[in-house]
Amino acid sequence: MSQPEFEIKTTMAPRTFQQQLDGYIRLVRLDKPIGILLLLWPALWALWLAGDGEPRWGVVLIFMLGVALMRSAGCAINDFADRHIDGEVARTCGRPLATGLVKPREALWIFTILCLVAFALVLLLNQQTILMSVVAVLLAALYPFMKRFTHLPQLVLGMAFGWAVPMAYMALTERVPLVAWVLYLATIIWALIYDTEYAMVDRDDDLRIGVKSTAILFGQYDRLIIGLLQIAMIGLLVAVGQMVGLGGFYYAGLLAAALLFARQQQLIRGREPAACFTAFLNNNCVGMLIFFGLLLDYMLG
Repeated sequence: MSQPEFEIKTTMAPRTFQQQLDGYIRLVRLDKPIGILLLLWPALWALWLAGDGEPRWGVVLIFMLGVALMRSAGCAINDFADRHIDGEVARTCGRPLATGLVKPREALWIFTILCLVAFALVLLLNQQTILMSVVAVLLAALYPFMKRFTHLPQLVLGMAFGWAVPMAYMALTERVPLVAWVLYLATIIWALIYDTEYAMVDRDDDLRIGVKSTAILFGQYDRLIIGLLQIAMIGLLVAVGQMVGLGGFYYAGLLAAALLFARQQQLIRGREPAACFTAFLNNNCVGMLIFFGLLLDYMLG
């Protein structure tokens, strides 16, 4: 997930080492870390909640590295899945697989290697968390292909991005209580919000080439449904706070996040691609404010 770049597909000459390295970096989006951040915030919410404000730092480091690795792996398999359609979309026509800078088999190797490194990190955790990591890999591999079969690929993305939540509870407490599943549901809904805003950028191209998305499914009701999802997410996070017994700083963070959601509604009002993308990016601040509200509540509440 990255800022729209409207580039013209070109035929590539033999690659230099620098071109090849640049292609790999852009394949896994290390130059544009917004996806890592959107995956990281729910993991941090869960780690602090499961650790009662004092998660084990070794586990936190493992999850932070795992998030970066699995998001990068997800980008590689996503571009492999979309290699025949990215060239038809203005925002994605400059991606390294679409231009030939990276070969399909290289993308598969990168996906495999990154997953194996992430799995090696998980081996440092308990057995239950190791078993749960298999689900994370399956969801990451499944998501890119769903847009061919359903208008709800964003739902699968949410399930993949949010799976760090129950894993964090299992890693720290060796169980997944009800509050973890409520937080997981909130995370899934959040992905539906920001990835629908993201899909609104490509809606015209997706309609032309036959790619499915929630932006297409929701149609003229996209803003209304996104608004209802935003209300549902905040409501679920309020329920999390009630279940755990959090205080004013946490709810102040939720209020700030709700105000950002209102700003996003303003941005997507005209459904202009650039404004919709700005609304998508704004979700990084949503996740950050929720986390810092939670952090301050544990530190000062």
